[in-house]
This record gives sequence, structure tokens and C-alpha cells, in this order.
Amino acid sequence: MATITERLTNMLAPAVEALDYELVGIEFIRAGKHSTLRVYIDHPQGISVDDCAHVSRQASAVLDVEDPINVEYNLEVSSPGMDRPLFTAAHYEQFQGEMAQVVLSVPVAGKRKFTGVIRTVVDNTVTFGVGEETLDVEVATIKKANLVPNFD
Repeated sequence: MATITERLTNMLAPAVEALDYELVGIEFIRAGKHSTLRVYIDHPQGISVDDCAHVSRQASAVLDVEDPINVEYNLEVSSPGMDRPLFTAAHYEQFQGEMAQVVLSVPVAGKRKFTGVIRTVVDNTVTFGVGEETLDVEVATIKKANLVPNFD
């Protein structure tokens, strides 16, 4: 059975892509009446507030028809920003050599949280360089990951 974020991604991706944006990923944060559905979009020319509003209207229409969430929530549409979230193996491939903060759903080599360099991606396994060691992590076990902004 698909998770809520997988179902939402499959539901919203066609609408977002029809508007000529990339659906980077979706986060659904359950918090009772203060739940949040966050939709990250991108475009080669960048993202403006107007872009977010345009996608928000389209996503709202789809969500109103499909009604996939049974609690109150706020819809947020955002650019990925400098601390871009990473959701798929393709994202890790795209940002090889970059530093990422990672939180795992299960520990790997005794680590649940770490910051490391994205080294390689092979068959949904990401190899991170963490200090002097390397960690091989299945994408499915990554709870959350974000790029660490580099201001150099």
C-alpha cells in the first residue's frame, strides 16, 4: 500500500508538470488542525511567489476533487530553497559531491543523524562520506535529507 506522500505525489505530479514546473517532492506533516501539506516545485528559471500561487490554485483544485486527506491542513507551495530537500535517488545523483544533512528512520552503523558528502548512488543506495568513513544508505530508509548550503 502506498504512503500518503506517494499517493499525493502521484495525484499532484501531472497537474504541476502540466503547468511546466518540476514537482520536487511533498511533505505531509500531521499535527491535528495544524497539519501541513508542503509541495516543493522548481523551474529552470527559478520560482517566484506568483509561480507558487499558480501551482497552489491548481493543486487545491485537484485536492478538492480527490479529497485524499481526512484532516484539516494548510497547503504550502514553495521553492526548494538553498537547503533543498532530497526525496529520490535521482536527487542524490544530481547533487553528488554536495554536503547533505540526513535523518534516517533506522540507524546505519550506529548513526541516525549525520552530515556527509553525497559520494555515489547505485540501485537506490546512496554512499555518503562522513568524516573518514563511508555509509551506504538505502533511499527508503532516509526519513529526511537536505542539502547544506555552501556560501563559498
